[in-house]
Amino acid sequence: MSRLPSADPRPDPETREFWDATREGRLLLRRCRDCGTVIWYPRPICPACHRGDTEWFEASGRGTVYSYTVVHRAFGPWREAVPYLVAYVELEEGPRILTNLVDVDPGRVAIGMPVALRFDPTPNGQGLPRFGGI
Repeated sequence: MSRLPSADPRPDPETREFWDATREGRLLLRRCRDCGTVIWYPRPICPACHRGDTEWFEASGRGTVYSYTVVHRAFGPWREAVPYLVAYVELEEGPRILTNLVDVDPGRVAIGMPVALRFDPTPNGQGLPRFGGI
């Protein structure tokens, strides 16, 4: 399956540590110290209890396919990548990430299928989190 083209990430003060970790092949998530919610997309305020006492931790990089679609028609730079798989992956830690499934046969992908994190490098050295079958 094709990898989607993407612009370089533009870290801000709230996401810089996340993007720096991708250079090392690590997926960082935030966890609320007050209610325990694991947060995706990285932000300092917990969306569950609205408190700001959160911390970074390293995620396992493992999950399962929660939902997916095979894209057969696309426009712009994505036109050259068809067909490609877009999926929500539910991480072992709880949150669901919208991502590109790579190195997966679209005829074999299934809800509940185990997947593992892979990083696609960008020109600036950061990694884009993508997932492939295990």
